[in-house]
Amino acid sequence: MNSTSSSHLPARLMAMMFALFGAVSVQASVVINSTRIVYPQNDKEVTVRLESKNQTPVLVQTWLDDGDEHSTPDLAGIPFVVTPPIFRMEPGKQQVVRLAFTGETLPSTQESLFWFNLLEVPSQSQDAQQGNQLQLAFRSRIKLFFRPQSLPYSVEAAPGKLNWRRVSTEQGLALEVHNPTPYHVTFEQIDVLAAGQRHVREPAASGAENMVPPGGRNRFEFPRLETPLNTPVTIEFQALDDFGVKVPHSAKVSP
Repeated sequence: MNSTSSSHLPARLMAMMFALFGAVSVQASVVINSTRIVYPQNDKEVTVRLESKNQTPVLVQTWLDDGDEHSTPDLAGIPFVVTPPIFRMEPGKQQVVRLAFTGETLPSTQESLFWFNLLEVPSQSQDAQQGNQLQLAFRSRIKLFFRPQSLPYSVEAAPGKLNWRRVSTEQGLALEVHNPTPYHVTFEQIDVLAAGQRHVREPAASGAENMVPPGGRNRFEFPRLETPLNTPVTIEFQALDDFGVKVPHSAKVSP
């Protein structure tokens, strides 16, 4: 593998890799040291630390996108520079990736969401070279929150300002949450307490389905929740903070 070649892998090769890791459930061996990235507007750059758990060298490519999980580095077009964009990692070694904001205009009254992508390509074994083994590319993807400097209150206050209400859907009753804050709120678990019973909603597979954006709404289905509209309902939920720690909260639900 040559880490000094082009900063982008060929488009056809990238497409083949995405097809592979889209069809096969695998686990990457290059570990990102955090579950999310926060980029304060005033910082010149932020760093992401990686560690290789592999027993052989791997080629790693990193880039950012604005929400399209099928993005490739040459098509992402977002206002950050990633350094280095492609590199070789030796077994057991660490690597620092630097992210620098390029200064384009982004909303100043709320966070902007981007995604950090890491593509890991293992080195070819002798069996793979002889066609006896399938080599897979591994992709990891975590959120990056670009945070303006002049937001009116701290991010820790956001979960307590959410507004919840019950709504009827074709599948039954659901909860709708409105986020009036300038922050993204990510949920780890949502429980509904009504008529002495607890109804649990586990996290969805998609990261976007577990989050409500600034000024946005999201809906969570509870098909087994059958209570009259005048029945008091309390919601208990866990929201993830900037470090990925689960913080418990509770709220009353409007009819």
